[in-house]
Amino acid sequence: MSQVIILVDDPADWAAYYPARNLLSARDYLQASEPVCTDKKVQVINLCRSYKYLSPGYYCSLLAEARGQRVMPSVRTVNDLSYKALYGLHFEHFESALDKAMKKQGGDATKVTFNIYFGQTEQEGLAELARQIFDQLPCPILRVSFRRRERWTLEAIKTPSLKQVKGAQEDAFARALEQFNARVWRSPRRRRGERYDLAMLVNDEEAMPPSNRAALKRFMQAGRQLGIKVEIVGRDAYARLGEYDGLFIRETTAIDHHTYQFARKAEQEGMVVIDDPRSILRCTNKIYLAELMQANGVPVPPTAFVFSDTAEQVDSLIEELGLPMVLKIPDGSFSRGISKVEDREALGNALHGYLKQSAVVLAQAFMYTDYDWRIGVLNNRPLFACQYFMSKGHWQIYHHKDGGKTASGNARTVPIREVPPKVLRVALKAARLMGNGLYGVDLKQSGDQVVVMEVNDNPNIDAGVEDLWLGEDLYRQVMLEFLRRMEARRLGLPL
Repeated sequence: MSQVIILVDDPADWAAYYPARNLLSARDYLQASEPVCTDKKVQVINLCRSYKYLSPGYYCSLLAEARGQRVMPSVRTVNDLSYKALYGLHFEHFESALDKAMKKQGGDATKVTFNIYFGQTEQEGLAELARQIFDQLPCPILRVSFRRRERWTLEAIKTPSLKQVKGAQEDAFARALEQFNARVWRSPRRRRGERYDLAMLVNDEEAMPPSNRAALKRFMQAGRQLGIKVEIVGRDAYARLGEYDGLFIRETTAIDHHTYQFARKAEQEGMVVIDDPRSILRCTNKIYLAELMQANGVPVPPTAFVFSDTAEQVDSLIEELGLPMVLKIPDGSFSRGISKVEDREALGNALHGYLKQSAVVLAQAFMYTDYDWRIGVLNNRPLFACQYFMSKGHWQIYHHKDGGKTASGNARTVPIREVPPKVLRVALKAARLMGNGLYGVDLKQSGDQVVVMEVNDNPNIDAGVEDLWLGEDLYRQVMLEFLRRMEARRLGLPL
């Protein structure tokens, strides 16, 4: 049986229940100097009061996954529950099931609200529906509301905190928790497509898109040569996404953004998707990346997670990492949300500002190089290699100036065979931890030292830059991967 770790914001939240040997506060779990446990048989039950994006509860699920532990709710579930457009995807078949169940009970009710504890409910006649909902959205406590208009439809789904569970509900929660580890839940079925049509999600208004217009045209040409119709779509295509066999996201991704909603719906529809939701979750948060890389022996700059801006914390960081130092908010991109601080005062001020945006800030020792390596990786194989040079007179590739203007450094594309073996080896190891999608691994090299700075789930592929060595073959290789996956999906083979 799995060892269970229970996480709460405050141990007092657990006062109504029997003492638990493995009860931890969220802060203790997050701030552990060493991973609490690296045994993959550990089950973490996250009962924090909020799973809001970038909250301590969110980070508990994020770091549990990075540590190789099973966690409920997972980050994917947390994000699904944040948007009705996402969790509504799971309820297409449940509304009719509720309709049948309510007709059996009779009565004139127009609204029904019930709690689900680990897939169980006290609501009469709805036990099977509760199990199905938990199967799709595994979360310790759910509160689901349906309303009857012409038929029963989903109104809302929420995640009550443990403090909101009172009286008889406490007994129901305790019974469900006791039975939880003995239960095995099915995975949701996925539908398969039959046509080779690929939607390529693009934002015409994006200032710094992952691919320029010329590159998008070359993707379309490469697809056409392989029998794939590639159609450029915008966010207004969400409702008809299921008409396609695959989704290729060529818009900068983020968790609290429609790109993640597109990826999640595409996966739910059984489509081939790059970037897949798991890759977006893993790559867009620098805290997760740093924890995952360190846990798996991938070299990164000396790193610390910061939870406060106290004088003691500032002094400790300077002693540990030295100055200058780099601070990062978890989900910055294109050099945004990153600061280099030169002295103690600047460090304190920057921490104060960043901690208003996120419960955790990433601090890293500063490591200057003239350029960063970017190794493009597709399905665990190197695709392209570039050297991105720092913007003139600046310490980053992108220099965001006052007035909204952005300057960037030059780039040099090289053949894979000219990449130092250690750079290539570290890049592939880092990408493998993310999945089998399309990634851009950014690394710094100083002598024999090679460190991973980040892994991008949506790497730049621009005509005239990343394709300078492979030319049209770069676009063909990407489309061949889509073709391989769509064929495998059609035949029911693993991807």
